[in-house]
Amino acid sequence: MTQAPSVQLSELMQVAMRVGDIDRATAFYRDVLGAKHLFQAGNLSFFDLNGVRLLLDIPEDAAYDHPGSILYFRVPNVREAYDALKARDVQFVAEPHIVHKDERHELWMAFFEDGEGNTLAVAAEVPLAA
Repeated sequence: MTQAPSVQLSELMQVAMRVGDIDRATAFYRDVLGAKHLFQAGNLSFFDLNGVRLLLDIPEDAAYDHPGSILYFRVPNVREAYDALKARDVQFVAEPHIVHKDERHELWMAFFEDGEGNTLAVAAEVPLAA
């Protein structure tokens, strides 16, 4: 038996999320979240999230029309991000909260919706004082 070639998947290039209205979704990610919009081509809209590309699309085939994953946006302070997004009328599922704590840090998150049925989150690992 031959050994399969090795491969290491260590860098995320792109995440695709389905949407129902490409113009509304593009405006939300660009204008409300401040994501860098790269270009729009028909029912596809591309963003640069610090080197990871986000593709918003209206699926043209049932094989691709399924719920997406949750995007977690790293922020320095979840409460400050929560307050800033609430001021832009973003609808949060719950208040910022700790989802994990160990001897080194607390993991804070707050989940919100993008208006297209996708759940997003802001997250921060907060180091504990030594």
